[in-house]
Amino acid sequence: MRDLVAGIRYLGKGQRWVAQHGRWWGFGLIPALIALVLYAGVLTALALWSGDISAWATPFADGWGEPWQGLLRGVFVALLFAGGLTLSVLTFTAVTLLIGDPFYESLSRTVEESEGHCPPDPDRPLWQEIGIALRDSVHVLLRAAGFGILLFVLGFVPFLGQTVIPAVGFCVSGFFLAVELTSVAMQRREIPVRERLRLLRGRKGLAVGFGTPVVLLFLIPFVAVVLMPGAVAGATLLVRDLVSDAGEPSAPDEGAAGPDRAAPYGQTAAGAPYGQHGAAAPGQPGAQGGFGPAPAPFPPSQGHPQAPRYPSPPSGPGSSAGRPPAGW
Repeated sequence: MRDLVAGIRYLGKGQRWVAQHGRWWGFGLIPALIALVLYAGVLTALALWSGDISAWATPFADGWGEPWQGLLRGVFVALLFAGGLTLSVLTFTAVTLLIGDPFYESLSRTVEESEGHCPPDPDRPLWQEIGIALRDSVHVLLRAAGFGILLFVLGFVPFLGQTVIPAVGFCVSGFFLAVELTSVAMQRREIPVRERLRLLRGRKGLAVGFGTPVVLLFLIPFVAVVLMPGAVAGATLLVRDLVSDAGEPSAPDEGAAGPDRAAPYGQTAAGAPYGQHGAAAPGQPGAQGGFGPAPAPFPPSQGHPQAPRYPSPPSGPGSSAGRPPAGW
């Protein structure tokens, strides 16, 4: 439930980001407007020809009397148009992202830069980027189509087909729509499409919470155009946290030194010169007045390669006695 709410919040964060950066919101409207004109024509044709398609697909009902023939074909038309709307929502995002690949890539990059760190773009030409995006979209849409066919068939089950199945269909559509919207930021990180699906399957609540409200809002005319830039921005913010949770190394803090970060040249992680591991007690190896002063570090001006790190001695009784210091 927490992931579900978090996904909805990412959608709100994305809309808020584009509201604060009006130029980018207008920039992201251009490809969505082009796609809207194309899809409006396709859905209008589907609505006009749905009756003929229903009669062609159910020839076995030609001899049925009323009201059974009209009921069957009416349900078929309703499911056909609902499937068309669902498919249009999924493909609208994919087609819009393909049309506006340079637009949304720039938008996503700016969102990441505003958050403090943006991974470098892959060194590929634009045509290759579009080809990869097209291939990945086809992969996702084929998976979504498999679920869509199954849900379409289950839609004929009495009661369940009119109550549970539509709700499940919206959630499935929301998941795959989240996969499409996150593809811009995922592709910048060169994460393959199968790995993207695996990451989002591991956080289904997050993906469904982000994508399902977008599916529902996209069913309202013209809303898809208005929300598309914010949806891309929200998906970018979602990917930053999702990939970070999955193990992406975050940007190191300036001046921090730890076991996984190299210390400045000539010093250990603790800040002492190389060969001297902190302040040793009098009489201990490496302490002043013990075995003598530690070797001086090589100055960077001499171009000497950084000396290798030595493993720490194992702990245990007698491990520190009778053993020369690591800096010897």
